[in-house]
Amino acid sequence: MKDLILLAIDTAKQKGASYADARIVRYRRQQIACEDQRVSQLVDSEDWGIGVRVIADGAWGFAGTSVLTPEEVQRVAAEAVAIAKASASARNRPVQLAPEPVHQMSFRSACEIDPFSVPVDTKVGLLLQINQALLKHAGIKKATSYMLFKREERLFANTDGSLMDSLIYTTATGYTATAVGEGDARSRTYAPPPMTKGYENIHVEDLLNNTERVAQQALEHLKAPEVDDMVTDLVLDPLNLALTMHESVGHPSELDRALGYEESLAGRSFATPDKLHKLQYGSPIVNFVADNTLPGGLATQGFDDDGVECQRWYIVKDGVFCGYSTSREVAAEIGMPRSTGSTRADSWGSIPIVRQPNLSLMPGKQPLSPEELIADTKDGIYIEGMGSFSIDQMRQNFQFGGDAFWRIKNGRLVHMLKNVTYHSITERFWNSCDAICDERFWVPNGVLNCGKGDPMQIAQMTHGAATARFRQVQVRRAR
Repeated sequence: MKDLILLAIDTAKQKGASYADARIVRYRRQQIACEDQRVSQLVDSEDWGIGVRVIADGAWGFAGTSVLTPEEVQRVAAEAVAIAKASASARNRPVQLAPEPVHQMSFRSACEIDPFSVPVDTKVGLLLQINQALLKHAGIKKATSYMLFKREERLFANTDGSLMDSLIYTTATGYTATAVGEGDARSRTYAPPPMTKGYENIHVEDLLNNTERVAQQALEHLKAPEVDDMVTDLVLDPLNLALTMHESVGHPSELDRALGYEESLAGRSFATPDKLHKLQYGSPIVNFVADNTLPGGLATQGFDDDGVECQRWYIVKDGVFCGYSTSREVAAEIGMPRSTGSTRADSWGSIPIVRQPNLSLMPGKQPLSPEELIADTKDGIYIEGMGSFSIDQMRQNFQFGGDAFWRIKNGRLVHMLKNVTYHSITERFWNSCDAICDERFWVPNGVLNCGKGDPMQIAQMTHGAATARFRQVQVRRAR
């Protein structure tokens, strides 16, 4: 494979490329899903190929193939250069790349147990056991569970002289119980953090031990009163915060979006470069750290698809907006000395684009547990898990739901609620944060299906947080 990838680089240079990189990537994916006491999905697939990206006459060109022969690799490299030269007639200015040191490196995610070595019947057996434990509760009429495994082997080279390889495993699991009655249906989900680890991330005892709680809360949710429209304090758990920060912090701080290059799928960004180091994005206790070196992080892969080594940096520090996720191209546009290493493609056949990093709300510095935070809240709502959401094209005006909701009165959870959504504007919301639990309660939740681009690409990233409180937020009944 090394000979083929170097052949691609050499061919591109011979054809007139001023820069070229190539990725040979091999994927193995397995998805298993069970519905009640049957297997509803079982997919096991492999995919591999090479993608060649070049700059010629100041413009990008890209081509790929799944046929890994010397003749085909040379053809594809030449095609990428031809595309770049044709594209040059439409460019406004030549592509410039921020500098990056030459790297010779290998990266491996943690993997004690290869998930593909574990028999399928073992995995299916666990999922069916989970479903059976949920369905034994009267009123639970539907139980679903899943497992997802991915192995990605990647070899990267570029004309700068970098040559790097990686092997990354991803594992995820979860389940949902649905209660039916009272003319209604309500669900409750349990989703442990997905991680770039092996099968050791599938904790059998934990999964089974949570079935009782999940089923009972689905039943309670069914009978819960609807929320009244109000302005109140919110206490949000890490999984709920994961989606909120993903949409209102992660996407706005992608520099291609802030520069207006990404609009078709999910809009632009209010966090434009003129606001760097000026915008009060959140309260002084709010710190958002991007960390693509985070052990087990879903975006932790050693190096990105620009050949930039993965890094750690601030997006928001002490409440002030101070950083972006970038590629080498857009980093150069605003004079950054180096890219943050946030460029990824979802396939050998996809063009690398700017993607969210592992982005986390950092824990509070003073000892504080979720129980103590709730006890300190006189009147409010506690929300767990992800639900529906919407956000405007500039990533400011939003609404979020959740998976489970409880009314807080005088520091106690008094009963569940349903149909809860909270509404705010990004800066107003994060500036209303007045308490964050400490590092003991920080959880690295993640997103496995972030869509971006046209044609759309899917990426994964971790969003860690500890339970946090937000003062006087608008709550409305979902209708």
